[in-house]
Amino acid sequence: MDSKMYKLGMIGLGTMGRNLLLNMADHGFPVAGYDKDAAKLEMLSKEGLNKPVKGFALLDEFINSLTLPRVIMLLVPAGKIVDAVIDEVQPLLSAGDIIIDGGNSHFTDTNERVKRLEQKELHFFGMGISGGEEGARLGPSMMPGGDIKAYSYVRPIIESIAAKVNGEPCVTYIGPGASGHFVKMVHNGIEYALMQLIAETFEVLKTGLQFDNKKIQQLFSAWNESRLQSYLLEITANIFAYQNPDGSYLLDQIKDEAKAKGTGKWTTQIATDLELPIPTIDQAVAMRDLSKYKSLRVEAAAIYTKEDTTFEINTNDFVKKLEDAYYFSMINIYAQGMHLLSKASADYNYSLRLGEIAKIWRGGCIIRAAFLENIYSAWKKNPSLSHLLLDEDVSTIIKSTEVAAREVAVKCMAAGIAIPAYTSAVNYFDAISSAALPSNLIQAQRDYFGAHTYELTGKEGIFHTTWNKAVESK
Repeated sequence: MDSKMYKLGMIGLGTMGRNLLLNMADHGFPVAGYDKDAAKLEMLSKEGLNKPVKGFALLDEFINSLTLPRVIMLLVPAGKIVDAVIDEVQPLLSAGDIIIDGGNSHFTDTNERVKRLEQKELHFFGMGISGGEEGARLGPSMMPGGDIKAYSYVRPIIESIAAKVNGEPCVTYIGPGASGHFVKMVHNGIEYALMQLIAETFEVLKTGLQFDNKKIQQLFSAWNESRLQSYLLEITANIFAYQNPDGSYLLDQIKDEAKAKGTGKWTTQIATDLELPIPTIDQAVAMRDLSKYKSLRVEAAAIYTKEDTTFEINTNDFVKKLEDAYYFSMINIYAQGMHLLSKASADYNYSLRLGEIAKIWRGGCIIRAAFLENIYSAWKKNPSLSHLLLDEDVSTIIKSTEVAAREVAVKCMAAGIAIPAYTSAVNYFDAISSAALPSNLIQAQRDYFGAHTYELTGKEGIFHTTWNKAVESK
């Protein structure tokens, strides 16, 4: 192959980078890869045999193998490593070349990199990629944002490797600036909450209903064939089916301490900055953190022993209510995430098309689910929809599952089974659908102790009261 024949170069040949590169080669695009790890280069060579793909151990040879303008995608860990790679590669590039950050970078870092590389006359944009190892190889969902001219240049490659739903690629130009990485961050926040919801469902089935792993697997499999269908339920059913050679379940041997890479935390931090509530996502992040305090939990459990938590109920009836409660909670999780995107779109001038985002999440990505068709339909009908729960079709589902969600929450709380995702979803719904909240009392308290003032209903102006005078006068 000619020395300058490669249309795109990948820096970082870990699982995601290598599989994306092989995906591109499968679609006929000559591509190159670079990594300092010889083992990863050897793996690319082996898996890319007879494909238009080549690995390089020397950075300058890698750069010189690319057609002009050079297109380089980075798939390296977020943070300082991204900047280090950019600093290393930038002197070897020419004006007009394109760098794409395909990792899970914080969107504020992406903003800074755009500014810095513009001064070097280089194009840079961030692109969120979801789908894991399988998605990268067979078709991910991708969220590119930023330099639209640069994206337009690589669009044929990106669209060709994306997952397809109804023949349409699960990728779209998200918007300006770091919007691509922002949307991927919120995607991951939703992912955290959905995973927590499934984990709590496992706990309810195991502790409350005394289901064994086989029965739980059968239920999750059945749910995945219903309106609850989702990638996360699919893999969860597979996890419960996995047995060791001795017949034991691998799941039962895994420590109950969940790790995280930070994107969920970023989502809750940014939501706080934007003053927009996403309580179920917040709870999911908090529960991952709480799970790490294993020794403390064991010590507390020895003090606060619980009585039998087994439910004395009609099992079949409760399982149906649990399914409704799961659907109700899942909808509220997506609603919180979409509301955050709406708020960020306004505050950061992203001009996000929420319907298109839901559309590209229908395939390839980790949070893909049948319900995303409902979300896509909601914003397709009304592009200015301010909240998912205001959609007529969605509200019909919520009304039909609301009672069950409450019953499940009450039953589990009474039995001492922690289900913060379920309960926060109910509380969020009750608060967001309340025309009047007791927040007027909070404003009065703030004015009392800090003279923070308040506003009155039906009367213009800002007011302050010396509240203790009323007490002193009695």
